Amino acid sequence: MLVDSHCHLDFPEFAADLDGVVARARAAGVAGMVTISTHLDRAPFLGAIAARFTGVWCTVGVHPHEAESHTAVTAASLRETAQGIPRVIGLGETGLDFHYEHSPRADQERLFRAHIAAARELDLPVIVHTRAADTETIAILADEMGKGPFTGLIHCFSTGRALAEQAVTLGFYVSVAGIITFRKAEELRAIVADVPLDRLLVETDSPYLAPMPNRGKTNEPAFLTHTAAQIAALKGVSAEEFGRATTDNFFRLFRRADRAELA
Repeated sequence: MLVDSHCHLDFPEFAADLDGVVARARAAGVAGMVTISTHLDRAPFLGAIAARFTGVWCTVGVHPHEAESHTAVTAASLRETAQGIPRVIGLGETGLDFHYEHSPRADQERLFRAHIAAARELDLPVIVHTRAADTETIAILADEMGKGPFTGLIHCFSTGRALAEQAVTLGFYVSVAGIITFRKAEELRAIVADVPLDRLLVETDSPYLAPMPNRGKTNEPAFLTHTAAQIAALKGVSAEEFGRATTDNFFRLFRRADRAELA
């Protein structure tokens, strides 16, 4: 059994065949999925998708690319939106993306901190997107942890060792996507091999980043098995043991998700 901790079931790539996408995931052994918010006004749609399928949950949040168009969003508005949708189990994705910089850095940081504040108030984990901003992300997480504890994960981890180590030190989880199967991802594989198994999650970030041997195709949750197999081999454990461990990790972090739905 596997859980896809980060996918985007509301994206247009899945609109024509969402039932098929979920069915193929189940057939592949991916029993649970979290459909992740990128725009606050789409939260009700995400909630409707989560309500439609057993074992599918959702989040509320604003992607850092969209920070400039969400300047009115506050911790209070994030909290109120999350409280109004029954199957919300986390806040995000949020964070910093200094690679594309589709939004000003100041707007990204303000919104990142607002998500953390809301997550702390609601006792929900925060899903962190970070690209070309490791140092700044570490600094914000450490600073905010000093204001009061919160939990979360680094989504689609594909960056430096310092971020992985600091995330674990802060009590965060590290979620790994299909990039780890790519031929040139030797450094990433070396870092993930050293992340404690009890701090790892797996995800597709679908419809993006299809793992080998599906690279170039539209990614979907069923493809999670390829990523899981790669990481299990790195950790020197069986696919079954890896599935059990990461599923346990998922429910330890996402405490609002009901494990009985995967039975």
